[in-house]
Amino acid sequence: MRDDHHNIEPSQTPVQTLGPAKIANPIFKSSAQAKLGRQRFVDESVRMRVDPYLRPQDPTCTEEPSFERAGPREKIYFDPTKLKAAIVTCGGMCPGINSLVRAIVLQLHYIYGVRNVVGVRYGLQGFIPAYGHDLMDLNPTTVQNVHGRGGSFLGMSRGGQSIEEIVDSLERQNIGLLFMIGGDGTLRAAQSITEEITARGVKTGVVAIPKTIDNDISFVQVTFGFQTAVEAATRAILGAHNEATGAPGGVGLLKLMGRYSGFVAAHATLALTEVNFCLIPEVDWDLEGPQGLLSRLEERLQARGHAVIVVAEGAGQKLFEGLDLGQDASGNLKLGDIGTYLKERIGAYFHERAQEINLKYIDPSYLIRSVPATPNDRVYTGFLGHHAVHAGLAGKTGLLVSLWNDHFVHVPIKLAVSHRSYVDPEGGLWRAVREATGQPDLINEV
Repeated sequence: MRDDHHNIEPSQTPVQTLGPAKIANPIFKSSAQAKLGRQRFVDESVRMRVDPYLRPQDPTCTEEPSFERAGPREKIYFDPTKLKAAIVTCGGMCPGINSLVRAIVLQLHYIYGVRNVVGVRYGLQGFIPAYGHDLMDLNPTTVQNVHGRGGSFLGMSRGGQSIEEIVDSLERQNIGLLFMIGGDGTLRAAQSITEEITARGVKTGVVAIPKTIDNDISFVQVTFGFQTAVEAATRAILGAHNEATGAPGGVGLLKLMGRYSGFVAAHATLALTEVNFCLIPEVDWDLEGPQGLLSRLEERLQARGHAVIVVAEGAGQKLFEGLDLGQDASGNLKLGDIGTYLKERIGAYFHERAQEINLKYIDPSYLIRSVPATPNDRVYTGFLGHHAVHAGLAGKTGLLVSLWNDHFVHVPIKLAVSHRSYVDPEGGLWRAVREATGQPDLINEV
């Protein structure tokens, strides 16, 4: 993994606060928590290095970039008995959303005593009166069984909404703390909302929890749902392999998620080493020519009689250069459909050579996105939800909760969206993929 964390400055890591925290944390009042003593609370001075390999005596670094450590503070900013909190889920589906919402609600209700919690329906649309989406009351009863379901019971949507209208809605409904669950686009919206709130002098906190199957959020060790996605993708690879070995000249072609980063494709390939070609956005490859994919696939079929190809959705986009594909609802440039493109080109290539192949194309993306989370991801979302609540009640704002170098930390949203995490073509992960697949370079010599 690479996300250029060596290039940040210490001035980029402080987290914004709404004001001085003066209220005693109520979790200390319960007998069970009191027995743990005050060591349960995290001191504001405790910080974790951004780069764990940077030595303190490094003469090139006078002040190390570091993140606040997440966890409960001895003093909090909000009075829980008077606080109204809201939760919104945005973007596309991802395993673990429901268990994360449940964790936030239960933590607010049982640990801090917050009784006024609402769910915003269908993403940021839920803030805009014109859409007519009602808020949903969230309490232990309404969330008691949601963690076993896939998808998002609050509903989701894509597309930009007016930041001014969103903040108007927060003010109008007296929401003091907003939890935003989403990917890169949602994080950028969260940053804009934070800036608008700050400009107005409103005392509303914004805490984000990064959500993306692609695992490409910077300064996040792993996003929730990623492990579940890899497990589901592995089952799809097995299906592609069974199809390929069950017919003469069998080719299993599988398209997986990965718009800009090929983590799902790479990890799934390593989890089930039946893949012969793994194509990701970070590594260039040619389709035609003596060393291109088609020629290499022909060699593979002649040698072994079958092949499995895994391609991330963002791979091979140079093949669509010059085409105006437009933008999606979130303003992202639409990608060319590399899966169906490869299906057609592979079929045409072998038809021209009068060579029989049996190609089976599988695109399980939407099935993978909507499956229930695995136990590991449920545990992970529990920790993320707890730390998000601790941060929000303490008056932290404009941050996301992250697992970084095996510690939960607070990362300023502005910093997180300034980079992107991606597979390093020269790193250990891609080297392991190359060794597992045995695939050669797919670039023709110039």
